[in-house]
Amino acid sequence: MIQTPCYVIDKGRLLSNLEKIALVRELSGAKALLALKCFATWSVFDFMHDYMDGTTSSSLNEVRLGRERFGKETHAYSVAYADYEIDEVVSHADKIIFNTIGQLQRFKAQSSVIARGLRLNPGISSSSFDLADPARPFSRLGEWDLTRVEPVMDLVSGFMIHNNCENSDFDLFERMLGHIEQKFGSLLKEVRWVSLGGGIHFTGENYPLERFAERLKRFAGDYEVQVYLEPGEASITKSTTLEVTVLDKLYNGKDLVVVDSSIEAHMLDLLIYRESAKVSPNQGPHRYMVCGKSCLAGDIFGEFDFPNALNVGDRLSIQDAAGYTMVKKNWFNGVKMPAIAIRELDGSLRTVREFGYADYEQSLS
Repeated sequence: MIQTPCYVIDKGRLLSNLEKIALVRELSGAKALLALKCFATWSVFDFMHDYMDGTTSSSLNEVRLGRERFGKETHAYSVAYADYEIDEVVSHADKIIFNTIGQLQRFKAQSSVIARGLRLNPGISSSSFDLADPARPFSRLGEWDLTRVEPVMDLVSGFMIHNNCENSDFDLFERMLGHIEQKFGSLLKEVRWVSLGGGIHFTGENYPLERFAERLKRFAGDYEVQVYLEPGEASITKSTTLEVTVLDKLYNGKDLVVVDSSIEAHMLDLLIYRESAKVSPNQGPHRYMVCGKSCLAGDIFGEFDFPNALNVGDRLSIQDAAGYTMVKKNWFNGVKMPAIAIRELDGSLRTVREFGYADYEQSLS
């Protein structure tokens, strides 16, 4: 039994996603880059390496991590680069994607030694959350005006278009891709590569992989481009649990349990998007509100059903706890940071990282 709290990455579950990614690569000719903004736990990069083509990043730290820990092809993107970091970014990247024409022109000299791209914003997305919608009104994410892009086409060899967000609907993906072709088709014919970003949940159950691959291949052929995908959540969905222990139980109109973890510190997206955690099978006659141990009143994982009454010392497994968790974990309240462990294909479990007081102290000043 491992000490909790602990993220446990199951290589068997991870492999299921990676095999689907490899199949899409084979059938479509598209390349797949791990989106480090979602998942950057480099202890499993050697395992993922053979199934993916490299990494894509959102900052200097991420592009360096991708180069040093994953290798293969490394794409650099950022909403905005600073003067003091651009040279180091370029030194780690094979391709650099600028968010705006202003940044492209500002750093055209420093970036001339590698392939350059520009982010395009098609004005539509699949996001159901305004907070995460790249096509929201007044969005700063990418260029949308063809008349502004056309004069700088000599500076770029490719585009990045990221407008899928938690999209498990192939038909919606296809409709939006058609919109992109209609809006930007003349520009697409002038470049050598196009990244369609992440947010496409093609590793989910019953996703039509063959249709998806055929559409990617057709897009690549029509515009004579190398297509890139940037799977983040799709790479690691359902691969990881957050193991926690019940510390206390009480009744205040509902049965409550307090565990040795916190959504604000360890699963921040649940708080940001007002979503519930996942517990499986979530069935049984005993219903509890599972609460975090921080002082935040709304630090609640959710309400779940269990087959037996919960008691202090019981272990719970919070499901699907890889994406946007370990990359966002923080020291709020000084709550103990979860360790990171890996379950190997043979079922053995090894802890690859533990965090202590020194990590907490050194994260401050």
